[in-house]
Amino acid sequence: MHKPENNYSNLFNTYNRLAIKISHGNGVYLFDESGNKYLDFFGGLAVNSLGYSDPDVIKAITEQAQKYIHLSNYFLQQPQSLLAELLTKHTGYKKVFFSNSGTEAIEGAIKLVRKWGSDCGKTEIVSFSNSFHGRTMGSLSLMDRKKYKDGFEPFLPNCRIISFNDIDDLRKSINNKTVAVFLEFLQGEAGVIPASEEFINTLRELKAEFGFLIVADEIQSGIGRTGKLFYFNYYDINPDLVVIAKALGGGLPLGAILGNQNVSGVLTPGSHGSTFGGNPVACSAGTVVLDKVIENGLIRNAGIVGDYLFNQLLNLQQKYPQIIREIRGKGLMIGIELSCNCSKVVDSLLKKGILVNCTNTNVIRLLPPLIIGKHEVDLLCHSLESHFSISAE
Repeated sequence: MHKPENNYSNLFNTYNRLAIKISHGNGVYLFDESGNKYLDFFGGLAVNSLGYSDPDVIKAITEQAQKYIHLSNYFLQQPQSLLAELLTKHTGYKKVFFSNSGTEAIEGAIKLVRKWGSDCGKTEIVSFSNSFHGRTMGSLSLMDRKKYKDGFEPFLPNCRIISFNDIDDLRKSINNKTVAVFLEFLQGEAGVIPASEEFINTLRELKAEFGFLIVADEIQSGIGRTGKLFYFNYYDINPDLVVIAKALGGGLPLGAILGNQNVSGVLTPGSHGSTFGGNPVACSAGTVVLDKVIENGLIRNAGIVGDYLFNQLLNLQQKYPQIIREIRGKGLMIGIELSCNCSKVVDSLLKKGILVNCTNTNVIRLLPPLIIGKHEVDLLCHSLESHFSISAE
């Protein structure tokens, strides 16, 4: 049998790939084919919350794969049922729909809110500037980022994108035609930018007045990453729908829509579906993720280590105010806004064996596994200080 060359030339050129070839991972570290070791503050872009090679995840995947890897959703599946039970138990939401990804879950949420509003004449979806909800056509319709949208027009009608954290724009844009507001309470791709409390309080007041749905995109920030189960838990608000993915499947493709009582009867047999959504192997891994994150204290760890990380970064900012503009975020979802393009910092840390992500040109985004400790934080901050001290000369 011919063994293909490992040069990626047959793939569409859609990713700016790092020039390292990973052989395996263990805990919070990745290893390349040459045996080099990398401390991972990238976390598979918020997917690998339990790190790498977690024995309980591997056991759950193996045991389920030996039973069956796939069943049509016409069959009742215990792994789906168990994960849905855990999700409703720990979140208080009433219904769950499983998808394969976050962007699929966003698409399903768009369909759900459209159907909910069809009987009452509500047709307009509102979303916000600099948001990121995925790369499918519906998801792109909720975004204003030209980087992702140019050339893919036309998009869905009746989607209005307004300024994030702009209360005046929010008040003048919401009306009786508004069916739903989609938002990241903590914008990830934009540079880890939180919604202001006043902005969310205004949104809650407008919901009481006009009766629309609120859809929380917790794809990146959910499942304990910020020190609470969801980032919206830091506000006095209860979204009608919550969209989750990334960390949920333990590294396997899995997303979900959580719905409250207001929307529990909207979807009926045949109105929505997915061939692979709620894959039994992925759901089995998901039950382990939820158990470890919620029951084994990883949410608490994210809060404690996240606070330590935040404070260490503030100390760096005090030393290098001309380089570090602002530290933002919560728990283990942190953005370091620089006064310059952050690509050189990413390259410098890579040479030191530390993986970080650059987003929105000048923001270092930190999304490490939730099992990370203070020792790893110290390694990161020491390497950052080493780079900044040279840059400041």
